[in-house]
Amino acid sequence: MTIDIIIAYLKRYEFGHEKDFVPPITGIHLAAITPREHTVRVFHQQVDRIDLDSQADLIALSFFSGFAPAAFDLAREFKKRGKTVVAGGPHVTFNIDESLDHFDAIVTGEAETAWIDLLRDHGLGQLKRVYTGRPCDMKDLPTPRYDLLSNKFFIRKVIQATRGCPFTCSFCTVPTLNPGFRLRPVQDVVRDAAYDAFPHWWQRKVVWFWDDNLTINRKYIHALLTELKPLKKWWLTQASLDIAKDDKLLDLMRDSGCIGVFLGIESFSTESLADAHKRQNKIEHYKTAVAAIHKRGIAVMAGFIAGFDHDTRESIEEMADRIMEIGIDVPFLSVMTPFRGTPIYHELLKENRMLEKGWQFYNGYNVAFKPRRMTPEELLLAHRNLWKRSFSVTYSVKRIMRGLLTLRPGAMCLSLFMNSFYMYKRIRKNYPVDMNNHPMGHWEEYVPATMKLSQRERAVATA
Repeated sequence: MTIDIIIAYLKRYEFGHEKDFVPPITGIHLAAITPREHTVRVFHQQVDRIDLDSQADLIALSFFSGFAPAAFDLAREFKKRGKTVVAGGPHVTFNIDESLDHFDAIVTGEAETAWIDLLRDHGLGQLKRVYTGRPCDMKDLPTPRYDLLSNKFFIRKVIQATRGCPFTCSFCTVPTLNPGFRLRPVQDVVRDAAYDAFPHWWQRKVVWFWDDNLTINRKYIHALLTELKPLKKWWLTQASLDIAKDDKLLDLMRDSGCIGVFLGIESFSTESLADAHKRQNKIEHYKTAVAAIHKRGIAVMAGFIAGFDHDTRESIEEMADRIMEIGIDVPFLSVMTPFRGTPIYHELLKENRMLEKGWQFYNGYNVAFKPRRMTPEELLLAHRNLWKRSFSVTYSVKRIMRGLLTLRPGAMCLSLFMNSFYMYKRIRKNYPVDMNNHPMGHWEEYVPATMKLSQRERAVATA
């Protein structure tokens, strides 16, 4: 059987772009666990042309909520051509009934066990409508199919060592989608990190850990990084602020080749951190934490979210200056998005504060709810002003120059590349797309069913 695995995408910037920094791991992992008697191709709609006249026997789509309209369009076109189309991923898991309207079968939860069952049943002509994936034990997982990745990705070696996160942030689906916290055997992870069949030296050198919180289990991370040291790779990951208090771990991260760490800082407001269920973040410790990581020459990437209930237009826009003050090397700036499966979604639904917006508004750069202290339009404008100021030539160059003085070579390259990338967007005025002013055609019909409920029905649905 021939299978096309497609990661659906809708452009999030005015001009889009044909290349990207790093791919998601989903497609190449799904291809790797596919039995070898099948032929698999992997496409990322962000960078690849999708062949609607594909000769594949099965089309498999994976996508986040913000990209659902693109996935639904692809499914419709493939089904017109007589193809069997299946789907999985976060959106499908939390929107089962809607997804069944568009696909022949769906996979909810984690795919490892369910995918094999789906392929078997499809081969027998006995395809079920819903396959429920169980949490994977993370053992004996194969190396992702890096050979199937487009050469349009700058970094190609993406790895997952752990799955899940012990924290329960109000805006995050991970605790529900990937329950618990599970670890892959260290030797399996090291084997994947050692994979070197890439055309460019930096693709062989850089390892991107696609983990939600790699460093939580200290015994495990110490064992993993000790084994990584001889490989002499550069690696990046996502972690919690608490690593800044662990000198031994920071030293080991440096010695094993860490060039960058992403921290979910989210806000400079104590009240907004409480809204986010991130009371473990202490604002007064931000600058000290960043300095401790910089002391090892490691770049600090950090996420910030605009739109919590205690945010104002002024507090959002001033974050640009505060981000610079605490020394962040690469900021990631998003609008609070109430995805299905999160606590914040249920709170807003119960309070009748969800807007009747299509799924394209759930992309992290648009507003799908009624903020408490400003209008949706004011929140969008505040975010855009924050984005423009943060990636202005002045601030971007300052971050690059600071990196040249304080970061190790790999981390310095990371800061230079990513700041230049976003600064170039800013100079070209390639801003995040405002979906309110974008011609979406028939995509306006893709409004979440729960947004069409009456206030009474919503109260019942969330009781």
